[in-house]
Amino acid sequence: MEGNNGHSVDDSAPGTPLPLGEADRFLEQPRASFLDSNTGNSVQSTPNNSSPLLVSNKPESDGFEHEPQQAKPGSESKRRRPIILALVGLGILAVIVLAVILPVYFKIIKPKQNQNDSASPASASAGSSSVGSGSGNPASPSGATSGGDGSEIILDDGTTFTYKNSFGGYWVYDPNDPFNNNARPNSWTPPLNASWDWTTDRIYGVNLGGLFVIEPFITPSLFEKYTTAVDEWTLSEAMTADTSEGGGLSQLEDHYNTFITEQDIAEIAGAGLNWIRLPIPYWAIETWPGEPFLAKTSWKYILRVLGWARKYGLRVNLDLHTVPGSQNGYNHSGKLGQVNFLNGVMGIANAQRTLNYIRIIVEFITQQEYLDVVPMFGIVNEALLSTIGMDQLTEFYLEAHNMIRGITGLGAGNGPYISIHDGFVGLDSWAGFLPGSDRINIDTHPYFAFDDEPNDSPIATGLGSDAGGIWPAQACNAWGPDINSSRSDFGVTIAGEFSNGYNDCGLFLKGTTSYTPSYGGDCSLWQDASTWNDTVIAGVKAFALASMDATQNWFFWTWKIGNSTTNNRVESPLWSYQLGFEGGWIPTDPREATGACAAQGVSQPWNQTFQSWQTGGAGAGTIAATATAEFGIWPPAQISGVAVDQMAFVPTYTPTGSVATLPPPTLTATTRSISEGNGWFDLSDTTSAATAIAGCSYPDAWDAISATVPATVCGGGTVTNTSPSTGATISVTSASVTEVTSVSTSTADDTTATVTQ
Repeated sequence: MEGNNGHSVDDSAPGTPLPLGEADRFLEQPRASFLDSNTGNSVQSTPNNSSPLLVSNKPESDGFEHEPQQAKPGSESKRRRPIILALVGLGILAVIVLAVILPVYFKIIKPKQNQNDSASPASASAGSSSVGSGSGNPASPSGATSGGDGSEIILDDGTTFTYKNSFGGYWVYDPNDPFNNNARPNSWTPPLNASWDWTTDRIYGVNLGGLFVIEPFITPSLFEKYTTAVDEWTLSEAMTADTSEGGGLSQLEDHYNTFITEQDIAEIAGAGLNWIRLPIPYWAIETWPGEPFLAKTSWKYILRVLGWARKYGLRVNLDLHTVPGSQNGYNHSGKLGQVNFLNGVMGIANAQRTLNYIRIIVEFITQQEYLDVVPMFGIVNEALLSTIGMDQLTEFYLEAHNMIRGITGLGAGNGPYISIHDGFVGLDSWAGFLPGSDRINIDTHPYFAFDDEPNDSPIATGLGSDAGGIWPAQACNAWGPDINSSRSDFGVTIAGEFSNGYNDCGLFLKGTTSYTPSYGGDCSLWQDASTWNDTVIAGVKAFALASMDATQNWFFWTWKIGNSTTNNRVESPLWSYQLGFEGGWIPTDPREATGACAAQGVSQPWNQTFQSWQTGGAGAGTIAATATAEFGIWPPAQISGVAVDQMAFVPTYTPTGSVATLPPPTLTATTRSISEGNGWFDLSDTTSAATAIAGCSYPDAWDAISATVPATVCGGGTVTNTSPSTGATISVTSASVTEVTSVSTSTADDTTATVTQ
């Protein structure tokens, strides 16, 4: 969480106080927190890895929306083997009758029956997440099931729930074609296998915060158990030290497995939403010595969420929420405190590791199996620009863009959109950034709760047009015009986070030290939604509708807030979409927000079109030299916290390490051989990973702001590096360093990497 739609409605809508002393421990700012059947594909190996690589290229989109195809009449009979009937003792009349009737049935009647039965996936009445038991999916007659409103979902453990979706959405699951992208969450959203139009389509999304990156106010029970923990770093340490029954770091895997379920994803689709933003940690790939996080464990659960998203037709904005050293010092970056990414003595080294993790994730999600499900990748969540510096951060973004497009290729359909955060400096600061780049979008996180302003004005002011007090107009005026301008001056602009938190009330949310608390009143009302009357509910809903209309393409933070163990209730209800949907202060149809700002006297619609290059069309990837003239060579020649005359001695890593690839899911087909991909899209990407130089002594990468720059050159500071985007080595005169002669191979399943001299 952190922190800043016009769509016509074509379907009818479907039908608590606690002491806050402990909250001072936390810094929540500014959210403040394929079928492999003789395809002939060549198989090769990943760089420094023995895993096979499957060559796959996504076909070019034709720009049309594709509905699930119907089975062709006669196709059923073509698959049937000829039936030989031995008729003994029957008269000639029976032979003639059979000879006439059977061809008529199998050639005409039966195909028509199949076609009618499967004409509408939404009309299916049953399904299964393991074996097809519902109506056949017309686009995949090999055993798929699909269903719409009222269909039964059978989970892997045998339990069931009823899928509720009154918006014409339908799920699709095919054990013989697990990468089937025919599903659709609602009638106004293109199916996964159809193109997204950034001018006309609208993101109605929700974050799955607190699932893979732990935050105190989202999962309070974990921090109520371990009262000294303030972030995932200290929580992991406390869990590891707990050797009692029910203790240990495995508690986090239990959380991954249970906090968000398939039913949550189905409910998200049924709520009229069409995207999820999925924050993930870099330690899903690996950790380095001294980092206490649960390593290489969340990835299989991340893949499970991607599979559920595919089943229900939801697109995913995958967000790298944590990076080595911390990009903002907030508790949701992994460790509360310092910013050691592009800042301080280890700033360059941490950025090198980050680029490698971005690269590994891009290699995975660019595979054909995941292109349609993950059309957007947030490369660094909420980098704190005021600490890092604009020059340093933009040079990193340019380097990341060039590296990513070197992997994916250029143009629409080749890899995901690259989502960059605005750094909390305002969208106008990014106008005209990198014209001619290929599909970069800007992400802003608008929150009033952390704006250092007193937010005591009442929201429970009446019903109807009086609802919400000043807050609906505040949202429309503060956010709408800036987002419209950004769409014109930058390109695709999203609100990756926002909430109903107009104030900062909430367990483990209020009372932080990084901003001026915004609410001076009693927070007990805002921590117990069961006490809210109709006026409170109407006011919060009016604010939600205005926020949605102002931001236009949005992801609410967050879908679910866990209960406090003290009283078994949600104590940050302004931040839970699920609770608001059930309680009436979140709309049951997100399109209800259309026109909310017009009702506040704020003209909202953006009636322009994007330039071709901004959405991967003509000109994408042709950044003019004049546009990059202000950028220095990567890595930056100067970073905050290091004297100019010390930059040549700033430690860096060497690009000679093994690459930790992300493993694909293990799938079992009932009738066909399946290729799951192998985690590495680009066969030509053979650059090794950043690793420590043998014999060098590095400062603590998470606590290096006040560290002394090493007297011995380890990597040559900012001027000895291999660029991941070009592979070119930048060399300078420096003291000799120990040569790395051998590096062991590692994958995402290994636990260590060995460096020898």
